[in-house]
Amino acid sequence: MKNTGSFPVMANAKHRRFKNSQYADLIPEIPKNFAVEVDEEKDETVLTVYGEIGESWWYDSTSAGDIDRALKEVKTKGITVRLNSPGGDAFDGITIYNRLKDHDAKVKIIVDGWACSAASIIAMAADELIMNTGAMLMVHEAWTWAVGSKADLQKTVDMMVKLDESLLDIYMTKAKCTREEMQQFVENETWFTANEAVELGFATDVTQEEDKPVNNKVDAEQFKQGVLQRFKKEPKQTILTKFQRVSNE
Repeated sequence: MKNTGSFPVMANAKHRRFKNSQYADLIPEIPKNFAVEVDEEKDETVLTVYGEIGESWWYDSTSAGDIDRALKEVKTKGITVRLNSPGGDAFDGITIYNRLKDHDAKVKIIVDGWACSAASIIAMAADELIMNTGAMLMVHEAWTWAVGSKADLQKTVDMMVKLDESLLDIYMTKAKCTREEMQQFVENETWFTANEAVELGFATDVTQEEDKPVNNKVDAEQFKQGVLQRFKKEPKQTILTKFQRVSNE
């Protein structure tokens, strides 16, 4: 049988089960909402990116092309992205990350609900990343499906290994941990609360209910000696119990 191809994605609930499947039912359906508004008084362009990331036959997701076209029109000194997404296509996520990083404007990203999977990659492009109250960020390995001979499947495996390394490269631009520690977070499909995202270095601040930024800086070494050191000593199935639940798979 000829290989009909593979489709790498940062998986979401529509495409597959999560490793930590207890969380899957908690992720709501997030309808697409892609909007661009310019606040001339603040000299700021606001991009709303809700829903899945990637191309879709039904135009129910936001693609890298959508973001690229919007960014080409930005003339303001600042860009704010309001993000709420379960994830989607990894390559679209990487492309959006790079387009935001390359833009001359200062990029602030506010996670209103979820920054899961491919959306967590987009979040790494922020000069300032704000986690709204109750928001969560999730990282995990890229996921795909493929058909074909064993040689075809091996090519897909090799490509996925390289893709995961690329994702680690992006996370390590922010993470206050070693690459090996970050790899364990990714392999275990780790969910971070707003405060945990700040502790690990992904986020800048958490916005509390009174809508006032709170400085949540902690000593990075203390954080690593606590949670991150624990997972070095424990079996893989139980590491990072603070952040994740045991897989049902």
